[in-house]
Amino acid sequence: MAQSNEVHGLTARLDKLCYHHGGCSLPADKPHAFVYFISILNGSEHTVTLLGRKWVIEHEDGTRLVIEGDKIVGETPRLAPGEQFTYNSMHVSGCDAVARGCFHGVDENGRKVHVILPAFSMNLPRD
Repeated sequence: MAQSNEVHGLTARLDKLCYHHGGCSLPADKPHAFVYFISILNGSEHTVTLLGRKWVIEHEDGTRLVIEGDKIVGETPRLAPGEQFTYNSMHVSGCDAVARGCFHGVDENGRKVHVILPAFSMNLPRD
């Protein structure tokens, strides 16, 4: 199996995290929505195509949610050097949580690559 390489200059960051409480579209046991905005910047010398992602969300109550699969919000972004891909998504929860993420793909030579998104906290507002 080919090893995946972290590419120097390929970075992922949390741009913004918004909190929303309640509403009829959220489940009663998970009335808290965290909307996050992520950017993946290709500061490397290689064109990369992002093929998928893996997230691990650890909730304060001890539960863990693992989300992995093909594509990123339905897309397989191809990033030439200097380009970036920005998207937003959300997570619903009943308690505080910490999210960790990683995106994987290939460079123009077919080498497997990945980029790690630093962990970020999703904390409910305290009165």
